[in-house]
Amino acid sequence: MTKSIHTDYFFDETAYNTHDGGYVPLEEPDVPQQPLRVPPLLKPDKETPTDTYYTVVAQTGETQLLPGKKTKTWGYNGSLLGQTVVFAKGKTMHIDLKNELPELTTFHWHGLNVPGPYTDGGCHAPVYPGKTRHIDFKVDQPAATLWLHAHPCPSTAEQVWHGLAGLALVTDETEAKLPFPHNYGVDDIPLVLQDRRFHEDNQWDYEADYDPDGVQGPTAMINGTINPYFDVTTQRLRLRILDGANRREWRLHFSDDLPFTQIASDGGVMPEPVEFTHLMLTCAERAEIIVDFGKVTPGHTVTLYSDDVPLVRFRVHDFETDDTQLPDHLVDIPNPDVTPDTPVRKVVMSGMDEAVMMDGKKFEMQRIDARQKVGNVELWDVTNTNDMDAGMVHPFHMHGTQFLVLSRNGHEPYANEHGLKDTVGVNPGETVRIKVWFEHTGVYMYHCHIIEHEDGGMMAQIEAYDPDHPQTYKLMDMDTLMNAVAEERGIDVKDLKLPGMSSYEKMGMKM
Repeated sequence: MTKSIHTDYFFDETAYNTHDGGYVPLEEPDVPQQPLRVPPLLKPDKETPTDTYYTVVAQTGETQLLPGKKTKTWGYNGSLLGQTVVFAKGKTMHIDLKNELPELTTFHWHGLNVPGPYTDGGCHAPVYPGKTRHIDFKVDQPAATLWLHAHPCPSTAEQVWHGLAGLALVTDETEAKLPFPHNYGVDDIPLVLQDRRFHEDNQWDYEADYDPDGVQGPTAMINGTINPYFDVTTQRLRLRILDGANRREWRLHFSDDLPFTQIASDGGVMPEPVEFTHLMLTCAERAEIIVDFGKVTPGHTVTLYSDDVPLVRFRVHDFETDDTQLPDHLVDIPNPDVTPDTPVRKVVMSGMDEAVMMDGKKFEMQRIDARQKVGNVELWDVTNTNDMDAGMVHPFHMHGTQFLVLSRNGHEPYANEHGLKDTVGVNPGETVRIKVWFEHTGVYMYHCHIIEHEDGGMMAQIEAYDPDHPQTYKLMDMDTLMNAVAEERGIDVKDLKLPGMSSYEKMGMKM
């Protein structure tokens, strides 16, 4: 029986970012092709059969992105983006988070199910310049492609734009036994999709490019590489794709509509593989795909595009024949029953530009907006009230959990949304129903992952609580944050301007 191949992008075309008033189209860069940078694996400080020790350093640097002057960038254990951190399921991690930046930052493990808010690394876990924060946690979730990024509200977008976005891979025995490519750097390759605008002397200027609906640039940057190519030496290639952009959606397809198979989404391997020729990712979503070059003649090049702009050229070399077939069923995933007598939680994402809000309010650091008992399984209805003809897709992200997508406006979710997810794009006028449960206590954020929207207030907080073990948390407050950043920049706090604060000021609100 022939499997169906999905040939469309699923999302509502009228809401694509191409229709934004501030849309910045991608342009093919007029620079020589260069080898795709593959982030190296971060070497543990120490490792035992039960424990792994890492040091993750946020640092400034310079990176040769274009001919001419190097670009001033930030990164983790390097000048740009990060070295890939590996978390083995069942092991306990001990991580020193070291800040060598000129201003405070946080280390958010996007998609990792850990206690909040300090281990999770949202805005309540600041690490000040020259300081180190230590965290410990046990890895207890399926193999998945996760990521690490800065999350210091309301400067998350600016710090990610500077380059603070690295990969974190969870591994487990179940995924290791599946017939996937597993040789990292050879046939198992990450693709971090971002975009930038280069100003004078090849520098980035976040303030000049600022848009409250999301900062975009005309130049695609893949793993910190401009106009990359990759030498394919195996018939099958696994690509771990992350939409790591502040705003941009990526509508992906290969030349000649070469088909590919999605095997995993945000939270790990999906129950069944799904065949595609076209795939759209919204901000922060991940998709792992397997591309089979068996019908491509060595010496030819297969190009990955977003819309009609080339992103990566795959130069196909000689390879050994690989007849590996994927099973129809890959893994079983948890699908717990909803806790009886729990009401459906309603969440509303509204507005655009400076008017963005969550449930009619802008984010306040010390306000807890919702509470859910650890272990309870609840339904959430997430609605995007933007107008269908003039709105935008809002990618809804939750910290501290992986959820299941149950329906879109009462209909089946998209074909690749049957696995665990932490981010889901919600079309204008649409309600997406998700099933949510927390395994750890803590205060967690949920927000739109157009990063300027979360900085601008489309964000709220939930406390996952255990009634038998109540806890209190020291939550960051805006005055402390503003005073610290002003001191770091050597200016009076009244002169401090953080781009995300403009959304509050224009609406007459305070964080």
